[in-house]
Amino acid sequence: MHFDNSKTIISIRLTFFAATVLFLTYLVLTYVAKLIKFPLLGMSDSMWTIILVVIYLSIAFLPMLFNYQYISYSDEEENIVIRYFTTGILSGNKNSIEISKSTFKSYQIETSFFGLNQKLILYQKFREGFAKYPPVYISSLTRREKEKLVMSLNSYISR
Repeated sequence: MHFDNSKTIISIRLTFFAATVLFLTYLVLTYVAKLIKFPLLGMSDSMWTIILVVIYLSIAFLPMLFNYQYISYSDEEENIVIRYFTTGILSGNKNSIEISKSTFKSYQIETSFFGLNQKLILYQKFREGFAKYPPVYISSLTRREKEKLVMSLNSYISR
């Protein structure tokens, strides 16, 4: 099985781009061209600007707060392969985890921030013991993608 969450990540990036365009348009129309007349809906231009800055910063920083990552999962060959990188304003390094299906031990999903931030931790067995991989944040996966991931990993847990 192979899947990735590229549609979700593209949607997040398009939302950020649209928010940037709308915010810059508001700034130009309000402060440069002075086409928007205030008070608008009973609020001054300063109040509208503060509200729009808060909305814009929320859109910009929520993916970083929830650790949204692009994730590509594949178990089609002899290895379980997860490729991932952090999205948001500043993208992170591209990382990859490859574990042989025969040495895959288990996994753990930890949640935080009221269940909105979820991370997957993989374990691999070696002759000397176990290896724990760095967490892969799965917050950006859809429910269906998480179910597919869990079903696939459950089928490879060594007994």
